[in-house]
Amino acid sequence: MRILKVGLLLTFLGSVLAAADRLDVYTVDVEGGKCLLVVSPSGESLLIDVGWPAFNARPASTDRVLEAVKAAGLKRIDYLLISHFDIDHIGDVPALEAKFPIGHIYDHGDIQFSTAITDEKYTRGLDSQRERFRAYDAVRRKVGHTVVKPGDKIPVKGVDVEVVAAAGKFIRKPLQGAGAPNPLCSTNPRQAVIERDVEDNLSVGLLFTLGKFRMLDLADLEAHYSRDLVCPNNLLGKVDVYQVNVHGQFKGIAPELIGAVHPRVAIVGNGARKGADPQTWPVLRATPGLEDIWQVHFSANGTKDTNPPDDFIANLEPADEYRSIKLSAESTGTFTVTNPRNGFSKTYRPIIGGPK
Repeated sequence: MRILKVGLLLTFLGSVLAAADRLDVYTVDVEGGKCLLVVSPSGESLLIDVGWPAFNARPASTDRVLEAVKAAGLKRIDYLLISHFDIDHIGDVPALEAKFPIGHIYDHGDIQFSTAITDEKYTRGLDSQRERFRAYDAVRRKVGHTVVKPGDKIPVKGVDVEVVAAAGKFIRKPLQGAGAPNPLCSTNPRQAVIERDVEDNLSVGLLFTLGKFRMLDLADLEAHYSRDLVCPNNLLGKVDVYQVNVHGQFKGIAPELIGAVHPRVAIVGNGARKGADPQTWPVLRATPGLEDIWQVHFSANGTKDTNPPDDFIANLEPADEYRSIKLSAESTGTFTVTNPRNGFSKTYRPIIGGPK
């Protein structure tokens, strides 16, 4: 009987230790905006962006964000990071904070606008953007706020979260194990800057590390600027998971970046008609070592040939039940991606003798 009890105790402790070693990441469906919920092995949480505010006929993403954090068993959001202040990322932070506790807020500083664009459509929207930012600013002053710079850490217990880009600046020294020359820089010329997309290119970019597992999320950093992280030398090294820039819009796709970080899995936080551009598909698909692409939505702008198989898509069109993609990673480097729509999951184990 004593042996049986000891065996049961060891089994229980093993399951507890396994859970304590797990990093959970939810790519929340906010219809082409951004919202990433990270729950570390310690149980602390980091929420990156909150989707859309209410405008025109679109409801705010707040309720979906709340559903996600409550489904993850959270009692509060320990850290909220707003990667930049575009409408589909800043959302409605005042409404969220009124309904759910937030511990501390991080961002790149103050909202910026293009001085090179003077057309009426662009300038007409500036007042509403400024008002939205003022409301957000009031909350960050109330809650507590830190402006991050490259090289800073977000202090989530149990996982290393390093800022690699912020406010148009980038890390200058290679991370541990990185720094090799990148031959893709010579075969892929720098793409043109898009003048009106100022906030996109101020995005806070993060590298997550849990033991042997690594994940890169550069938010909406566009291809012109993401190049600075890997050219002429790859300052980032290789990753397991790549959260694809700018929802998978083609303006965020830099082959020299994607090839350099050499992900096994790409996750696209797109909407049905925003992101996961058809032109993006062949670039991702041609990346050496990339095993699978997962998407939050089937991209209605493309075809079956420019979307993953259905099992790798959380929401098929025209049905949309707002399902998110879940990633669970262990410090051993093993990670599993799950589609809650049908329960399909795939586990990726470390490659023995592989590039990492």
